[in-house]
Amino acid sequence: MTDQTKSPFIWYDLMTTDLDQAVAFYKAVVRWEIRDSGSPGMTYMLFGNSGKDVGGMMSWGSIGEDHPTKWSGHIHTADVDAETAAVAADGGQQIKSAQEIPGVGRFSVVADPQGADYLLFQPNRTEAPPRLQPAELGAVSWHELSTTDWEKAWQFYSSHYGWSKDLAVDMGPMGTYQVFKLEGETFAGGMMNLPPNAPTHPAWLFYFTVDDINAAAQRVKDNGGSIVFGPNEVPGGAWTLQAIDPQGGHFAVTAPK
Repeated sequence: MTDQTKSPFIWYDLMTTDLDQAVAFYKAVVRWEIRDSGSPGMTYMLFGNSGKDVGGMMSWGSIGEDHPTKWSGHIHTADVDAETAAVAADGGQQIKSAQEIPGVGRFSVVADPQGADYLLFQPNRTEAPPRLQPAELGAVSWHELSTTDWEKAWQFYSSHYGWSKDLAVDMGPMGTYQVFKLEGETFAGGMMNLPPNAPTHPAWLFYFTVDDINAAAQRVKDNGGSIVFGPNEVPGGAWTLQAIDPQGGHFAVTAPK
């Protein structure tokens, strides 16, 4: 299943406080095609483009829970039960034990030793479905971890998932931004320390590819979201911005120069 592991994360979920509003917002901003998955007993909306699914959206209320809106990513594993136990044994945390999604796969919710949570996913399929490439509209093109100790976080993720270091960018007073990759492939993401007294906690941030950064920024504002950083040019000539959706979910977008 080599295709399953060409990205650090293979699936993405938005858990939101208002599913209808979230669907409308991301349709407008990222230009995703969004449709009902048809899952029995629940509303789970699939999003992607060109017939290639990227992830899903659902409301906290649909599973009887009440939490802030958030984006999460699923990391592929060949044995979700063993990896969940390994994460806990290595200083992380098991948040939800492994559960079966009938006909789809098995997942758990864990957190790394610094407290950033993510999901582990063991698919039932032996072959990966087609994926959007990072430069294609609607793809998740970058994965960014802000944490309290990126060096210890790096030791954890690299030992568990086989990621390797790429560029290390000196960010001045902000410290080092460590770029990482997988299996010698193109850049997968970066890790950095949270600024002192930051109001946020360790977390993953996901960047979605859009057509034009300024047009996307306007779409965020026109549809009730807010810009928290950018637009900003990054090394390589791409442009990024970080934003918050109307329900409080943090996300980012990137566009070519």
